Amino acid sequence: MLELIDITKKFKQTEAVKNMNMYIGRGEIVGLLGPNGAGKSTAISMLSSLVEPTSGDVKFQNKSIIKNPQSLRKIIGIVPQEIALYEDLSAEENMKFFGRIYGLKGQKLQEKVNEVLEHIGLTERRKDIVKKFSGGMKRRLNIGVAMLHDPEILVMDEPTVGIEPQSRNYILQTVKRLNEERQMTVLYTSHYMEEVEYLCDRIYIMDKGNLIASGTKDEIKQILSLENTISIKADYWNEDFIEKLREHPQVNRMNIEEKEIVLVVSKNVNIFSEIAHLAEVMNVPLRSLDVKKVTLEDVFLHLTGRALRD
Repeated sequence: MLELIDITKKFKQTEAVKNMNMYIGRGEIVGLLGPNGAGKSTAISMLSSLVEPTSGDVKFQNKSIIKNPQSLRKIIGIVPQEIALYEDLSAEENMKFFGRIYGLKGQKLQEKVNEVLEHIGLTERRKDIVKKFSGGMKRRLNIGVAMLHDPEILVMDEPTVGIEPQSRNYILQTVKRLNEERQMTVLYTSHYMEEVEYLCDRIYIMDKGNLIASGTKDEIKQILSLENTISIKADYWNEDFIEKLREHPQVNRMNIEEKEIVLVVSKNVNIFSEIAHLAEVMNVPLRSLDVKKVTLEDVFLHLTGRALRD
C-alpha cells in the first residue's frame, strides 16, 4: 500500500535517513522504533509527503507521490509528536476548524465531530477550552483531529509521550479498535517497547539513520535465539559488583537500571552460581535472579548497545 524505496534525506552534511526501504501493507499496524535522533520523524515526514527526500522514492499503491502527493494526502491522517491544537478554542471548535480544512462542512461535519468525540471519550468535555485539558486529553483530541476525514492510513508519531497511564491505555485501545473495526492501516512510533508488543504486526528498528532490523515480533526476537537474558534485581548495587559483571568474559552485553541489571550471555553458559556468590561476597542483597523471556527491548539493546529510552 505504501512503500519507501532507497530513501535518503540529507540536511547539509548530515544524513538523517540513509537508503531506507520499508513497506506498509493494507490493514497492518507497523511499528517504527529507535532512540531519539534515529531518523524516525524524518522518515515519517517523507512517507507522509511533508518532506521531499534527497534521493529515493515514496510510492502509494505503486505510484510515486513525490511530485504528486494529493492521492495520499486525501486518505492519510497524521498524529504529530508535538500537540497540534489551538488551546484557546474548545475541543469542538478545534474539531470543526480542522474538519473544514479536510473539506467537511454542514451536517456532515457536525456528524463527524460528534462521532469522533464519542470515539475518543471527550463528548462531555466538547465545550471546554483545550488549555484546561490534561496532557492525555490533549493527546486524545490530537488523535481525534487526525480521524475526522476517515483516513485509510493513520501515522502516529509517539502519541503517548508524557501522559498518565489511563490515557495511555485508552489511546492504545483506540488504535487497536480502529484497526480491527475499520481495517485502518497504522504506522506507530514509540519509545515504549510494551506498546509495540501489544499493537504491532511488523516492526522496523532504526538507529543513526539506518534501518538495522525488520520483521514480525517473533522474527526479530529470533535475533537473540542463541543467547539468554538474565535479570538480576536488588535494592541497591555495589560498584565493584557491577564492574566484576561488566568484566566477566561470558557477559556479552549489560544494561543497568536503578534496581535491575540485565545481562545477555550465550545460550549454553550458566553463570547463576557465580553471580550469587559474587553478590554474597560483595554484600549485594539480591531480590531475584532469573532467565528472562526474550523481549523486543533485549533485541534493541543487542542491536544498538543502549536502551530505547536513551
